[in-house]
Amino acid sequence: MSNFLQNVRSQIRGTVRDAVIRHHKRSGAVLFSDTTLRDGEQMPGATLEPDEKLEIALALEAAGVHSLDAGFPASSEADVVAIQKMVGVVKGPVLTALCRTVNSDIDAAARALDGNPMRKRGVSLFCGTSPLHRDHKLQKSKTEVLKIIADSISYANNAFQIVAFSPEDASRTEVDFLCECYKEAIDAGATTIGFPDTVGILTPEKTADFIKAIHDRVPNIDKVLLAVHFHNDLGLAVANTLAAIQHGGNVVQCTVNGIGERAGNAALEEVVMALAMNADQYKRSFRIDTTKLAPLCQLVAELTGIAIPKMKPIGGSNVFATEAGIHQDGLLKNPDTYLPFRPEAVGADGIQLVLGRHSGGKAIAHRLRQLNLPHTEADAAHVVAQIKRQPKGTVIDDTRLIELLKECRDA
Repeated sequence: MSNFLQNVRSQIRGTVRDAVIRHHKRSGAVLFSDTTLRDGEQMPGATLEPDEKLEIALALEAAGVHSLDAGFPASSEADVVAIQKMVGVVKGPVLTALCRTVNSDIDAAARALDGNPMRKRGVSLFCGTSPLHRDHKLQKSKTEVLKIIADSISYANNAFQIVAFSPEDASRTEVDFLCECYKEAIDAGATTIGFPDTVGILTPEKTADFIKAIHDRVPNIDKVLLAVHFHNDLGLAVANTLAAIQHGGNVVQCTVNGIGERAGNAALEEVVMALAMNADQYKRSFRIDTTKLAPLCQLVAELTGIAIPKMKPIGGSNVFATEAGIHQDGLLKNPDTYLPFRPEAVGADGIQLVLGRHSGGKAIAHRLRQLNLPHTEADAAHVVAQIKRQPKGTVIDDTRLIELLKECRDA
């Protein structure tokens, strides 16, 4: 009777799981799976303490991510501690742990995620499939790789309802064999298959070809979600991610600020805003609160110690700042003249009119009014002329601005 009940429960769980997958696929929504806490943290110098990982995880939950790649339990005790801190505290997203196709890794993931509801915990398995990985890293034949995939997924199904499989170095794997790996993984019980561009070599056009081939040549693709994971070695991770979304990708794996190995990963905030700004093109919904993006970028930069480049989209300090007089004039008349979206759309601070050699009289006058400093149009013009004569690197802050105005009146 005990075995009978166990089988019934297993069948019920499988039915529910299949229904959830069908629902996600029918909805057309893009599910964001953040890997800042695992792939992002692998970036040299970006190490996070367990409490810091929890803080970021809670911020990601508030932003609306669907799942969190919480760590690699077999790699370090710190990852185990961090994941255990999230269990029962981070309740919205599915928490997943990375594993090699090794039973002991899966066991470590099960221990780390113990206590989280079955529907809110998962395991992500990876195995090299390209000729480079098969021949030099694994020293396994295609047949042996397929058996490893099937056996490890079957083993993972004993402890997890949510089992993802990604063929490492998929973008350098023969398409026929790649699709065979996916078919084997799905038959073995995977609920998600991943397409990782592990070394970031693809273009959007080649990405589209891969995604279309997977949909066309994996006969049981309807039973799983398709996740995509792009690295940024050619600066194309976001573009490739969008191409994959346009051709049927269900889950996007990315990191905040695009941090990660080598040149990093697709940046979550950039993919989100590209979808938001081009809804007519992609016609895909998502559940990320865009007003959480800029604060999230700042939090990750602060805790990892990896500064955000000034020109970085969404989170960079220059995104809503300008020194150019023509732009400043336009922004004062209507912010939309020189902005793709307003700061409040991503939760950023307001527009910054930086005063410098390129500034015009309108920006100077605007700042003087903000400081409640009486002035004439001639005063503003004189200050502009004086600013243009300042040595390179001179910062025109409020103190210096007041000094220049005083000099003008004393002249």
